Amino acid sequence: MNQVPISLSLQGRKCFIVGGGTVAERKILRLLRAGAVIHVVAPELTSKLQTLYQQNKISWRSGAFDESDLDKKFAINPSYPFLMVAATNNRVVNARVARLADDLDIPVSVADDAEKSTFFLPSVIERKPVTIAISTLGYSPALARKLSSSLSAYIPKNLGALARFALRNRARIKNNITEFEDRQKIWHELIDGEIGERVLKGKEVKAQKAMDKLIDSYVNQETQIGEVYLVGAGPGDPELLTLKALRIMRKATVILHDRLVSKEILELCNPDAELIYVGKRKADHSVPQELLNHMLVRLAHEGHRVCRLKGGDPFIFGRGGEEIDKLAIAGVNFQVVPGITAASGCASYAGIPLTHRDHAQSVTFITGHSAEQLLDWKLLCKKNQTLVIYMGLDKLESISNELIANGLAPDTPAALIEQGTTANQRVHIATANDLLNTVKRANVRAPTIIIIGTVVSLHNQLGWYEEGAHRPISVFSSGSEEETHGKRIR
Repeated sequence: MNQVPISLSLQGRKCFIVGGGTVAERKILRLLRAGAVIHVVAPELTSKLQTLYQQNKISWRSGAFDESDLDKKFAINPSYPFLMVAATNNRVVNARVARLADDLDIPVSVADDAEKSTFFLPSVIERKPVTIAISTLGYSPALARKLSSSLSAYIPKNLGALARFALRNRARIKNNITEFEDRQKIWHELIDGEIGERVLKGKEVKAQKAMDKLIDSYVNQETQIGEVYLVGAGPGDPELLTLKALRIMRKATVILHDRLVSKEILELCNPDAELIYVGKRKADHSVPQELLNHMLVRLAHEGHRVCRLKGGDPFIFGRGGEEIDKLAIAGVNFQVVPGITAASGCASYAGIPLTHRDHAQSVTFITGHSAEQLLDWKLLCKKNQTLVIYMGLDKLESISNELIANGLAPDTPAALIEQGTTANQRVHIATANDLLNTVKRANVRAPTIIIIGTVVSLHNQLGWYEEGAHRPISVFSSGSEEETHGKRIR
């Protein structure tokens, strides 16, 4: 790379622009926002630049570019400009401007000619005073703008407030905390922890109280306690993660994940985080629930930012309520980040509306495990509702028998969605009476979800995902499979 990204202060600096079209306009507006003094040479201007000229916000000489425009006696007296931009639709003129700038050792940006440019105006995400610049070194400004637009959705709108909050507390941290490692921990907590969360939410008074308490705790050498985040990872497709889930996954120092969290989602986690597998499958509970609850408390007491990453939603058959109950008793701060639950995600990707004016006005969720408990089977068989069964693959025969015995019509449409929302999704359509045989013939693999009700009949018309579905590669993924599996596991 023969370029060094830098940020220049252009306040009051003179910038010379050759060209008055739409490309020049875009560059001029960028420079004006930075406080530059703009002089333009062009036969004519766009309507927006004409308005700026009439408002005396830019100066302009009408006509073709001439080397004498940079004479010290000209309008940009008393010195040569700080920057030059060649933005005409004439490559010969642009080359003349570039040669002159090179002779005078003035940085120049030439539209659509990276080789003749000595600087580039990047695409910018602004969260004042935070500025994030994206450049392709002139190869593809459109790509830079696309990346800027996409990344902007991931950058908190209130990020500038966090930078200003940090500045207000900087001197106090430096003056009161002598150990470098302790200062680093405080900065990490401010940026990534509860304090930063409060600032981003506009609760700066509460954030400052928490900041004061944190600094005092280090001064008094008190034990630091971390925080736990129960995060829903959604049903499988990484692009169904919420922005908040992704932000917490990126800042967590320890991540406890279950088997429903895919490799693609784990690759989006903080590459320095410790991954701990705590998955559960039939007859294989790698970490019993009580031990898992204890781990969450222990890791928080060790000062970690702990992400408990669950497939689907933490509060839909995810035992999230049990986990935060233990955290509350232990005095550990926690947050819950909802995820798209399997019922919603898989049904959507299968083209099966859970509710529909002509089919179902209510939805009932049960689990295959609850089939062994006392259920009101007659209530589950009522008309105009959709029944969604989590973890029901192994209990499918007994569930079907109970439903039909209690009044469900044997020909009621039924679907089993296998590995929903992923590239391996398959939707198996049958009736309540024949779903088991269909599943046996298909050699189904978990995870699965079962949907029973007349809404299933809409699948043939509304199914959109499997046939010709594409799997876009996220430009935000980080880390390879080898890197992910190379992390230290407890």
